[in-house]
Amino acid sequence: MIERIVTTSSTPDDVTEVELEVTLRPKDFANYIGQERLKQNLQLAISAAKKRGEPLDHVLLYGPPGLGKTTMASVIAHEMDATIRITSGPAIERAGDLASLLTNLQDGDILFVDEIHRLNRSVEEILYSAMEDFKLDIMLGKGPSARSLRLDLPKFTIIGATTRAGALAAPLRDRFGMVHRLEFYNPEEIHKIIERAAQILNVQIHPEAAQALATRARLTPRIANRLLKRVRDYADVNGDGIIDANISTQALGLLEVDELGLDPSDRMILTAIIDNYDGGPVGVETLAALTAEERSTIEDFYEPYLMQIGLLERTSRGRKVTHKAYKHLGKAKPKEQSSLL
Repeated sequence: MIERIVTTSSTPDDVTEVELEVTLRPKDFANYIGQERLKQNLQLAISAAKKRGEPLDHVLLYGPPGLGKTTMASVIAHEMDATIRITSGPAIERAGDLASLLTNLQDGDILFVDEIHRLNRSVEEILYSAMEDFKLDIMLGKGPSARSLRLDLPKFTIIGATTRAGALAAPLRDRFGMVHRLEFYNPEEIHKIIERAAQILNVQIHPEAAQALATRARLTPRIANRLLKRVRDYADVNGDGIIDANISTQALGLLEVDELGLDPSDRMILTAIIDNYDGGPVGVETLAALTAEERSTIEDFYEPYLMQIGLLERTSRGRKVTHKAYKHLGKAKPKEQSSLL
């Protein structure tokens, strides 16, 4: 897949700046901007759990990538005064891996499992009793001499994060006491996130420049922080380090990110539908072949935001661009569609 500045997935550049990312992540609810409904529900649950001296119920966080699921897990651990251990679904390959993780936990610890929908089914089945009864059933030996051993586990909390809640097995999903969706942020919240990040990075940014970045951040904090870093680089090399409206406009032009947050790949998808299929509808498999992208890439990385801002819609016959997309790209609608769009 083409490397994109506006991708919601973590990039190698993000990995190299992991220490910087840690400093940008809020550590408590007071500094966590946005997700007000979610914060209220979690604060209530945390206060009740601490008052009773019990571990927090298992929590499932789901929603599009880049909205702060990992950050929210760290905030929950901080508010619970608990130790958090972080892993991911693909990293737990065998039942023994899970057993090692669980038996090394202490009472009140939190185990954060990212991409929990990618757990092996055999591992999931062992997790059921661990989450519900705090018991771990493991098999010793093989064949006729095999025997089952049940181990007591500490009272821990699992926080699972997924971008595909529907891909979780129902028995696993039902064992989470709290299931919450993280919503896209609004431009005002993204503006505050950019100003907070700029303060942490010791970068001076003008309000109009922060607003320009906020409108192009695709309502996602991860993209907002990434754009800020790239514009900061541009300001350091081509200016005096201060991000003003002029610097931000030039930097975003160099990155080819337009006022709706679309990059060349987004515009390629929309243009391909308009130019080759008169705006659609067109099947996703055909669209994947036309753009040389995988179907899953289109469905997971391109479509959600394009649909969120009303440039693309799904119909029973395939994908179709909207009147707003024609207007944004400066293209004329086919005459036969003028009365339909």
